[in-house]
Amino acid sequence: MSLNRLLATTALTATLATALFGATAQAAPAPAAEPVVSHHYVQVQGVKIFYREAGDPSKPTVLLMHGFPTSSFMYRELIPKLADRYHVVAPDMPGFGFSDSPDRSQYAYTFDNLAKTMDGFTEALSLKRYAIEVFDYGAPVGWRMAAAHPERITAIISQNGNAYEEGLSSGWNPIQRYWKEPTQANRDALREMLTPASIKWQYTEGVKDPNSVAPEAYTLDAGFVARPGNDEIQLDLFRDYANNVKRYPQFQAYFRKHQPPMLAVWGQNDPFFLPAGAKAFKRDIANAQVYFYDTGHFALETNVQQIGDQIHRFLDANVANAK
Repeated sequence: MSLNRLLATTALTATLATALFGATAQAAPAPAAEPVVSHHYVQVQGVKIFYREAGDPSKPTVLLMHGFPTSSFMYRELIPKLADRYHVVAPDMPGFGFSDSPDRSQYAYTFDNLAKTMDGFTEALSLKRYAIEVFDYGAPVGWRMAAAHPERITAIISQNGNAYEEGLSSGWNPIQRYWKEPTQANRDALREMLTPASIKWQYTEGVKDPNSVAPEAYTLDAGFVARPGNDEIQLDLFRDYANNVKRYPQFQAYFRKHQPPMLAVWGQNDPFFLPAGAKAFKRDIANAQVYFYDTGHFALETNVQQIGDQIHRFLDANVANAK
């Protein structure tokens, strides 16, 4: 083909493209870069607290509170999903993850004290207002923080974070036995819950396909729990959980009085926290939204896309303009 014919053919092709599509074809835009998650430590009341952070600090803050036996690692996939429009902060509580685990003689492992430390954490980071997501142990810590400082809370997301007695399953029976009779024998009976096999079970129970649960999460948790002395820390918290149940009426009174925007996203096959605990939020918060997912306790391990989308819609509707 001559050069003149080649040029003429190229020009004709461009003309036809313009006629058909209105403009010369353009390359598809590059996908938006995923928000970068950074990792930090801050001293809070003599305890070094590890936290993950992503997003623009000038945007509304979302504080993610983990549960037992995990850490902020459980939010590894959710953080960048929310950080496109929000400032996301996820700390590890004392005794968990990469935060300090002070000796029990120097730090009281109670939920009152964890809440005090986490309040100090928000103040160290100058987080004046924030939405809070709570899971498992993060719930009684978060409820204390919210009740003590209702003006700070822009919204609440509960992912299997309980505040009602009807939400407690029979899985709590061995722990409740220890509450009633805090003997060494009943304490030692709970050590089974700290084994790698038990921790894996907490991740896979109630999941349709256990092979869909990535092993790094429960393996990391088991490694942290196996650190010298951490078993006694966890047993102390098992015992103190009784005080969370005693304070459920106070937490519920906070819900009724302040009516925070509430979203419950719940793994309906959770062996510890029943769907009734999620439905109960509607009793105290008129506009509470409740959604169930066909999975277990660690719902984000299997349903992070669905749950993350739901959380994003909720935040967009309730806190997008919060200061």
